This record gives sequence, structure tokens and C-alpha cells, in this order.
Amino acid sequence: MHHGASLISTIAAALGLALALGFIAARLRLPALVGYLLAGVIIGPFTPGFVADADIASQLAEIGVMLLMFGVGLHFSLDDLLQVRRIALPGALVQIVAATCMGGLLALWWGWSLGAALVFGLALSVASTVVLLRALESLGILDTHTGRIAVGWLVVEDLAMVLVLVLLPPLAQVLGGRAEEGSDGSMASLSRTLGITLLQVGGFVALMLIVGRRLFPWLLWQVTRTGSRELFTLCVVAAAVSIAFASASLFGVSFALGAFFAGMVMRESEFSHRAAEESLPLRDAFAVLFFVSVGMLFDPGVLLSRPLQVLAVVLVIVVGKSVAACLLVLAFRYPLATALTVSASLAQIGEFSFILLALGLRMELLPPEAQSLVLAGALVSIATNPLWFSAIQPILNWLRLHSSLARRLEARDDPLAELPATTAARYLSRQVVLVGYGRVGRRIAAQLRAHDIPFVVADQNRELIERLREEGGAAVWGDAAEPSVLIQAHIARARVLVVAIADPLNVRQMIDTARALNPEVEVVLRSHNEDEAQLLRQELAATVYLGEHELAQAMAGDVLRRALPPVPAAAS
Repeated sequence: MHHGASLISTIAAALGLALALGFIAARLRLPALVGYLLAGVIIGPFTPGFVADADIASQLAEIGVMLLMFGVGLHFSLDDLLQVRRIALPGALVQIVAATCMGGLLALWWGWSLGAALVFGLALSVASTVVLLRALESLGILDTHTGRIAVGWLVVEDLAMVLVLVLLPPLAQVLGGRAEEGSDGSMASLSRTLGITLLQVGGFVALMLIVGRRLFPWLLWQVTRTGSRELFTLCVVAAAVSIAFASASLFGVSFALGAFFAGMVMRESEFSHRAAEESLPLRDAFAVLFFVSVGMLFDPGVLLSRPLQVLAVVLVIVVGKSVAACLLVLAFRYPLATALTVSASLAQIGEFSFILLALGLRMELLPPEAQSLVLAGALVSIATNPLWFSAIQPILNWLRLHSSLARRLEARDDPLAELPATTAARYLSRQVVLVGYGRVGRRIAAQLRAHDIPFVVADQNRELIERLREEGGAAVWGDAAEPSVLIQAHIARARVLVVAIADPLNVRQMIDTARALNPEVEVVLRSHNEDEAQLLRQELAATVYLGEHELAQAMAGDVLRRALPPVPAAAS
């Protein structure tokens, strides 16, 4: 078949079959991505009938990864990344080591070499950013602090895998594989490679944060001035794909990481929200192609030929990694709910696992059966990942009811979880309780300070609460959906409760707790959705601010002030 026709047939078959099977999966109350993965298996080379072009599908999937990571970067600022560095950086690195050890020991038990065990363990240690983002977006928690921890954790994993991919070739001969051309396996060669890699990654990050933060918003503004919607959309897509490709070619970082930083610097533009909206349809379509391409790589025969090995791999990915991540998050004194969410986020593997797998096979470090086992683990873990997210709340409820350890973890003494005894009386009565200290919360707090109105902040970011305490503010760490947090913020004697975070899942519980303790408290909320805002007003009798509505009101007021003729002064 002509290459052009192969491209068309691959796209048509992938999207058409994904639509049909995704619809069936949704009707059966299964995640739609299960249908997408099955579509890939059906049009893959291991099942009879039509076989799509795997190379083309893989490249289309890469575009989906770029666009999706670019979209995340548009909503994820450098400040967000720095706020979670104390848990994301050590947590991700320790979790990679733990998962690599589990996968490596499993491979050694099967009789594989030490080098094969190391590469196999690394392939099982890194989660798919694409799968995580789809899950967080579907739950509406991508912009929450827990969502930022999960995304920051995977960004650190991606950076670590960039170093692994560069260091593995010079180490191949030492590990028992075939050395690549130009590598002699010596310590000098390894040190040189490591130094070059660190310089490349550091240079890329510096270039994006110093030059990119000024250049790309300016470029977007220049295109916007033309008034052409087509050029604006083209600029957004071209920036995402071109920067990702250039970063991989010039600096050796992954497509995904390059696109993520491109979105972060583009976020500095006032048109970042429009850029996110314009690229959304393309992101969704190409993300589907990513899942289809994963399914195409899977050979269903491995489930029959090596069922116990597949089960062991799945257990390492879904159970081993999750338990390790949960313990790490709890060790940092974060709530059990946050620990379970991060655990579910890591209970799968994806794109970097496939890249490591291909590299290990090329260097003759991995046995041939490793490919089938890793792909089987990826398919099963991706398909079941939405189920673990949906099980978080039932598991949390069960643990609270049946586990004394879980109750002790939630009730453990923590100096940040309660106001100090030295807190001034003005913060304990007739104060404002401000839930969330993000971009919206900080602006509200600035206005309250300007008018000398006392307020207490409740937020899940430990580092943020520590900083507020150091600055002399009244702040409580924890999830405001938990009654203990609002009690510590002295909601019982507060004048106003302000929920400055967009969290429709927990806002009702916050308000129910607040009104149970203080029936007279006034409630002010924010929302991103007009229908949701209307329901909140009706059900909770609260004042709800909708971003677009308030922007329109402010603009209309300014327009009327300028357009209406001045009122003549009354005659004296």
C-alpha cells in the first residue's frame, strides 16, 4: 500500500474502531480507554485481519504525547513545580529505586543476567504521564495540590529516565550487553557522557525559563494581533511540536519533557487559556491514538504462554509500586487520601518503559521475552488504572472504619495541623477562613491584609503553610474536607468561609461541616462551570463566583463608565 494510503488507513481504522469500542466500554461502565487499547490489539500484527502500520501509529502517538504534555504545561507553572519539590523529588527517586529493585529481583529469580534485571526493573519503575493526566482530568483534580504532587512526581521520573537513557549505552558492556559504537565502557567515557547530559538538560531548562518565558509569549501576542484564528491555532500546535522536536534533537531530552516546558513558558502569555482551548480537540484525538498504539504492540498469546510471569509483572507495577509510593507520601506526613491518590497515579507504566525496552533489546541486554512481559504489564495496568482511582474513596472509608493504624495516621500529632497556642485572639473569632492559597487565594488574602481583616488559611501544601507561619500568618495544614482542619481554623466562630479552590467533589462536605459547627457562617465559593455554579447556589445557599461571569461584569462596568454620557451636576 502507498505510504500516504497507509497513513490514512491507519488513522481511519484506529479512530473508527476506538470510537466503537470506547462507546461499548462506556456503556458497560468500563473506562473508555479499555476500548481504545482493545482497538489497538485488534488492528495490531498479532491478531488476524487488517493490520495497521505500527510505525505510523507510533509517530502519531508521539504527537499526542507532545500535545498533551504541552497542555499540562499551560496549566502548570514553575511555582507549582517548586511548591511540591520537597516531596516530588525525593519521593520519585526513592520510588524508582524501590520499583527497580522489585522488578530486578523478579528477573534474577527467572535466571536473567544482572544487566537484564536492572533494565527490566527500570522499565517497570516509571509511570506513564499520559495515563496519569487523563485520569486526573477525568476526576477534576489536576489543578489541586494532590494533582500537582502527582504531576511533579512524574516530571522528576521523566528527568531521571532521560539520564538513564543516556547513561545506559556506555554502561552496556559492563552490564553484559553489546557496547554501542563510540563507547568503550571506561569510567572516563561514562563521566564524559554524564557531564554532557547534565549540561544538555541544564542548558535546555535554562534556555526555556530565561529566553522562552519572554520569547514565546511575545510570539503568541504578535500572532494574535493578526486577528486570524487559524494562525493562532497553528502557532500553538507548531510551538508544541517544534519545541518538543528541537529539544529532543539538540538537548537529548524527551519529546514529552520538551513539550511540557514549552507549555510552561507559554503559560506566561495572557492568551494561555485560549491556547489550551484551541489545542484541546487535537490533544484528545491524538491521545486516543497513543492508547491504540500501545494496544498494537501487545501479543495476547503471552497471557497463555507465560501467565504466572505476566501476573508477577502486573503485581510489581500495580501493588509493589503503589505500596512503596503510599509509604513514602505518608512518611512526608501527607494525608492518607493524598497517599492513595499518588499510589493510584503510579500503578501503571507507559511510554518511557517502551523506550527503555527497545534500547535494552538493541544492546542485547534483555532476553526476547522481556518485550512481551513489559507490554502485557503495560496493557493490563493502563486498562485497570481508572478502577484504582475509583476505588480510592471506598478504600479510604474502609480503612478509617477497620484500621486503627489508619485512624492513628490521620490523627497523629502534627504542629502544622493546628494553630499554635500563641496565635493572636483576632484570628480566632469573627475571622475569615480561606481554603486554598493558590493564585486566587493569594489575591484574596492580599485584599484582606490591605483592609486589616484577620484570616486563617487552610491548605494541603505543607511548604506553603510553613512559609505563612514564618511570615507571621495564621495557617493550618490539611484537607479542608476533613472536619478536624476546619475545627483547627476555628470555623465555629468565623464570619466567612471562602473556598478559593475549584474542588466540586469536596466542597459540599466542607460547607456541611462549616454549617454544622457555625450555622451563621457566610460561604463564598468559586466555580469554572456555569451549571455547577447554579447547582451550588441552589443546594448550598452560597455565593458562587464564576470566572467568565465576573470578568464580563467587570468589563461591562468599565465599558458603561466610558460609554455613557456623564450625569450633569445638579443645580445649586
